[in-house]
Amino acid sequence: MVGFDPLIKEKLHVSEHALAGAVSGATTRLICQPLDVIKIRFQVEPLSSTCSHAKYWGVSQAALLIAKEEGVSALWKGHVPAQLLSVTFGVTQFVTFEMLTHEAWNLAPSFHSDHYRPLVHFVCGAAAGSLATLVSFPTDVVRTRLVAQGEPKVLLLVYTGIIHSFKMILKEEGIGAFFKGLSPTLLQIAPHAGAQFAFYNLFKGLWKMSVVGSLVSGSMAGFCAKAVVYPLDLAKKRLQVQGFEQARQRFGKVFYCHGLLHCLKLTVQEEKLAGLFKGLWPSLLKAAATTALHFSVYDETCKFLGATDT
Repeated sequence: MVGFDPLIKEKLHVSEHALAGAVSGATTRLICQPLDVIKIRFQVEPLSSTCSHAKYWGVSQAALLIAKEEGVSALWKGHVPAQLLSVTFGVTQFVTFEMLTHEAWNLAPSFHSDHYRPLVHFVCGAAAGSLATLVSFPTDVVRTRLVAQGEPKVLLLVYTGIIHSFKMILKEEGIGAFFKGLSPTLLQIAPHAGAQFAFYNLFKGLWKMSVVGSLVSGSMAGFCAKAVVYPLDLAKKRLQVQGFEQARQRFGKVFYCHGLLHCLKLTVQEEKLAGLFKGLWPSLLKAAATTALHFSVYDETCKFLGATDT
């Protein structure tokens, strides 16, 4: 039920799609937050994971080290703003996607044929993902800073919580800081979100309509989509922690950049081409897991809500 389908009689209300999107976002975030924490720690450390001075050099090593130094709860660091981000993003993305696919069918019913549907889902998914990103981006910046700062909270620009983070960022850096990394994010999210919806629609046609089929289709869609746009995701994270250098000192060398192209160029200069894919494996694991959960939980919630309406 991801996307408008004229053959389905039980049509859900916008509020029901919003509820399904919220449930999907919250569930996915709760389960996958540790992978996100590990991915961000890799991304904001400007050293090759094979360097002898690198703090983090493997997924399991990073997880164990974070748990040892900061406690197991640190693997869910920044979880509150991350939940706000996921719920806001999930609601905005799925509601927008459902509305756009519905309008596409009204405009040209042939768009929902097997031939055109993946393309329609790509375009509508790209637009929906871009809007959701714009709406939720300030929360994403706060979430990234909370995850990136580590422990202990003793330095000037280290944040104690979500409210304190918002206040400190606004006071020290101005409102523009809440949109640091927006350009690479929008460049990344449009093809990424579009590819997720298109691949999901494509892969789901290979399996029967079931929870397992939805999970497998979602994981494959997430894996393929993330691999294509990963360097932009890395650049986004590094731009988001600019102006946050004092809290990053204990993690080794601090990375300074100004703008998307400069960030990508400097990363290649200092860390070679492989630096653009630092943290790729935890990111791919997270993408596969989160997309599988994101789509399957949304799908199943929509089915449940549709059944209760009949």
